[in-house]
Amino acid sequence: MLLAPEKTLFVRGATPLLLLADAPVHDVLPLLAAPGETVPLCEGWGIAPRLTLCVVDGPGDHGVLIPALAAPVLDVTDGPGRMADWCADAEGAGGAVALSMDRLPDVIDWSALLAPGTARGGFLPALARPRPADPRRRDTAWPGH
Repeated sequence: MLLAPEKTLFVRGATPLLLLADAPVHDVLPLLAAPGETVPLCEGWGIAPRLTLCVVDGPGDHGVLIPALAAPVLDVTDGPGRMADWCADAEGAGGAVALSMDRLPDVIDWSALLAPGTARGGFLPALARPRPADPRRRDTAWPGH
């Protein structure tokens, strides 16, 4: 299901953050329950952080597509950020923290975001990129060749 870019906020960092507002997967994501200092792993979920389209993939048919190039990116140290940098952060971290809530916050306050009952989600591991076919392999060549 497509999620409008204005209902998202990509936040750069060592572990990048993706905030989702009014997402169709909200009720399917696990509820954050007093995670303390660590954000729990979102079992069965993954993220494909790409420059033009970000995919949040869940179990079964659950997931969202985000037109990432049009989405806002925040670099907490410098203000507005670039999606290419957020994607690089996510690749380096092996995924991203995705939090779903009713509406996007006015201020990024980790203690408020992670308070029990405020958001759903957790750490989503990066989905593996498909490997391109090797044209030298017989099973990937054109039929009849």
